[in-house]
Amino acid sequence: MAPRLLGRLAYGSRYDRVPWGQRVYVRPGERLIREAQWRLLTRRAPVMELADYRQLRTLKEIEEFLSCMMCGESRQQPLFSPGGNGWRYHVVRCPGCGFLYRNPNIRPERLGDLYANGYSTFLTGNYAANRQRRYELTMQAFSPVFDEGKERRLFDFGSGVGLFLELAERRGFDACGVDLSPESVVQANERLSTARTYFGAPEDVPEIAAGGFDVITLWSVLAHLPRPLDDFARFRRLLAPGGVLLILTVNARSLLLKAYGRAWSGFTKNHLMFYSSQTIRTLLGRTGFAGVAFAPHYGDTVEAGTTRLPRPLVRRLRRNVELSDGGNMMRVLAFADEEAIGRWGGGPLTVHRLRA
Repeated sequence: MAPRLLGRLAYGSRYDRVPWGQRVYVRPGERLIREAQWRLLTRRAPVMELADYRQLRTLKEIEEFLSCMMCGESRQQPLFSPGGNGWRYHVVRCPGCGFLYRNPNIRPERLGDLYANGYSTFLTGNYAANRQRRYELTMQAFSPVFDEGKERRLFDFGSGVGLFLELAERRGFDACGVDLSPESVVQANERLSTARTYFGAPEDVPEIAAGGFDVITLWSVLAHLPRPLDDFARFRRLLAPGGVLLILTVNARSLLLKAYGRAWSGFTKNHLMFYSSQTIRTLLGRTGFAGVAFAPHYGDTVEAGTTRLPRPLVRRLRRNVELSDGGNMMRVLAFADEEAIGRWGGGPLTVHRLRA
């Protein structure tokens, strides 16, 4: 209640009609306050050796303790314990590189346990209502990569019930996908015409394991991966020369995380790891990608032109999103090689070259 009370004292009722997801980006001075709050939190939170941290946590059957996947640091900085209806986990920060991850985490061989029952119902419920609009807006942000799919192969990793593959079909891509939810795979193939999705891992499907893809997409999947270095090395191998990898994931430098802490929308039941623009550079550089570009995410209603915010507040929101590392979602385009940078890196995109 204290943050809401302070907000009421500072701003009165002027912003009561602004949704919570936009409020921190439009109230004057709040960006600086939240960033100072985050610096104070990370400075004061204790740093401990992994052996000491293990004594604080109970390990479940499907879990394991981890060191930082990005830099190998074993020390832990406990920050949050998010939870909901029947679930709770612990989020730590790496004191070496700032990476946020769940610890204990899920053992890779037990990852399917998270998606075995009812996950497809979640994907087709309220969650799915505006999914395709978000996909369309993200593809527009990285135009012309997705403008024309004819004679180009696309692989959607974590394809769910086929909502994106349906769009890829319409754009002419030779598209396929994989998912760990058997129910979702069945529903996706009922939805699709030319594209097809499979249950399991890429190496389980010969036509996918052979690689040669022009585009690989990960829509809200990255946070679910327990071994990201292994997965991204595999994605790099699956890409053809000149290929690109698109990622949409929650942003671990979001002002909403800094404002709401354990109640942040990015801390959901099945999320395992949480990336910023810096830690995703580390991931891509260590797995063989040549470059990366980012597109800010202002929010679906703002980008679609359906927001009820007055124009001055829209301008303020856009400015604060750009100053605070890109919004609550992070949109990333990774380039396999110099050929990909030369082909797709022009226009408004700023390409950051990567080193292993």
